[in-house]
Amino acid sequence: MMNNLPKAFDDFSEARRNSFIKVKDYKDEGEHIVGIFCTFTPIEVIYAAGAHPISLCGMSDETIPDAERDLPKNLCPLIKSSYGFALTDKCPFTYFSDIIVGETTCDGKKKMYEYLNQIKPMHVMQLPQATDREHALSVWKNEIIILKERLEKEFNVKITDDDLKKAIKKCNEERRALKELYSLSKICPPPITGMELHTVLHGASFTFDKDEQNKKIMDMVEQLKEEHANGVRKVEEDAPRILITGCPMGGVADKLVPIIESNGAVVVCYENCSGIKEKSRLVDETKDPVEAIAEKYLNVGCSVMAPNDNRIELMSELIDEYKVDGVIDVILQACHTYNVETRRIKEFVTGEKDIPYMSIETDYSQADEGQLKTRVAAFIEML
Repeated sequence: MMNNLPKAFDDFSEARRNSFIKVKDYKDEGEHIVGIFCTFTPIEVIYAAGAHPISLCGMSDETIPDAERDLPKNLCPLIKSSYGFALTDKCPFTYFSDIIVGETTCDGKKKMYEYLNQIKPMHVMQLPQATDREHALSVWKNEIIILKERLEKEFNVKITDDDLKKAIKKCNEERRALKELYSLSKICPPPITGMELHTVLHGASFTFDKDEQNKKIMDMVEQLKEEHANGVRKVEEDAPRILITGCPMGGVADKLVPIIESNGAVVVCYENCSGIKEKSRLVDETKDPVEAIAEKYLNVGCSVMAPNDNRIELMSELIDEYKVDGVIDVILQACHTYNVETRRIKEFVTGEKDIPYMSIETDYSQADEGQLKTRVAAFIEML
């Protein structure tokens, strides 16, 4: 049974590539694809419309030169990469999307959406920029209703409360399965490496059959527990335990995480968008579905929120639960909200939690790999 683990990780590693074929099959069968960018996107509404959500976040610098014909060079690589893939038709997910859903998170994204709308139909949700106003929830609830009505019109369907409740249950089941997996890293030493964990979390965002995916994840959890109980150790007992926070990791994980783990540490937790941030909180299945969806997504601790207390609260819990020895804050170049927030995060981590902290500003190129190796090695040696 344990011999299935390498194949299971390979399945998630290949999930994005395999989904290129699957998304074309869906289109050939007359089904609808909705491109998304952000963890604020209420995917339950998309599922309730009978459509399939798929992430369009660019993770390569391949198309950035194309994007820079329209966008400034000193802009976040995620935005430039995403727009570049749409502009050049090199991303099948964008090509096959019937509509793209975005939100007014950072300024760069929401202005890029104006150009993206010339390539594909766009629906941009107006996200409140704070949660400490009484009207914020009602504004976001109305935005979810507007999205629901737009999808009903686009796809000629009627989304009922029952449809939304079924979608909520489906998405919560996935969140629970993924939580079972990443919670394994609470064990000392963890039975899974940080790179393996990222592979599964990343691959899950490109898997369409969620029932099959959840079964694979739960089988993987049981196998990893069994291996650990039998004395198998992938990670040294005294390996420093790292929490990664900050920007989405898709375009830099393959560059950064191996550097961290080749220096004897282990990434036990990803607090950022592609990790625990969105999955830590379930949608309440006992409430009015639109209200419950609005509450859940509005409380995502993203740096576009000011103040962003939810990020601090979640990080505090994770540092304790995962027995974190050091925090690495990963900032994509020109991501101003996360970059400005590094001071607050550093003060919280080194002050209240009394553990080491470092911030890294990087992009999708390999140009800074040598510098990263030097800085990360020094940080881990200090731990």
